[in-house]
Amino acid sequence: MPTMTDPHNRFSATEQRIYALIARGNGLKAREIAGLLRMDKADISRLLVRSALMRELCYQDLDYRWHALIRQQSPHEGLYECSGWYGYASEFWAQSEEEWLASLEEGCQRIGRNLNDTRGLIHSFRDCRQTMLRLFEDLRSMAELPLENWELVFELRFNRARYIRVYADVLVLTGDRAFCLEFKMKNAIDPEEVFQAAKYVPYLEILLGPTVDVIPALVLTGAADLFEFVPVPNTDYSLPVASGDMLFNVFNEYIGFLSE
Repeated sequence: MPTMTDPHNRFSATEQRIYALIARGNGLKAREIAGLLRMDKADISRLLVRSALMRELCYQDLDYRWHALIRQQSPHEGLYECSGWYGYASEFWAQSEEEWLASLEEGCQRIGRNLNDTRGLIHSFRDCRQTMLRLFEDLRSMAELPLENWELVFELRFNRARYIRVYADVLVLTGDRAFCLEFKMKNAIDPEEVFQAAKYVPYLEILLGPTVDVIPALVLTGAADLFEFVPVPNTDYSLPVASGDMLFNVFNEYIGFLSE
């Protein structure tokens, strides 16, 4: 079983603080970052140029201001450019299946997502859509939540980076939480797939910022009446595994909208 790597150990606390400032700002110069962090401008300039975190997740404009490719605020500007489909939940459930699928396929081509396995992959896309529609129907019937304004991402792929690796079948952004859902059309729990569901969490924590709690989950659409926490191999962490019909439990576990 592979060992889960933590990019927090690769990037220093200072690098992560610099990135968070950039991702929440509207364009910052090195001297402004140095002032906010009470550090020497030369040290900041050196990190901005040399750090893989800044090279891969940020860019500098013609006025020498640094910007993040993905903003750490809602709506998350930049997510569209690395997603097959990105929008509000209300936009998702307002689209017909064919409209949504055409938009997703176009987005996948835009981000370089391989669509060669057309028959199996498109079938899995449709299966995923049906599960997410059911989730929102369940949530609407059980609680008063601002679901319309939740951000929804299908096929998140951050392929341009070498050190920041982010992949997600579905990402649901509720404000202070990000549910990262790994979908499998299976009915049995596989430890390798549990690990797969969790492996990109540290990267997402950097990408989305310290104020967002990233919650991974494995969704088995071939199962029924399944909801349990399963240990992630070689870690002390457990993540929720749910069948499609029980996916609402994952959200309730962390949002707590169902009464005891």
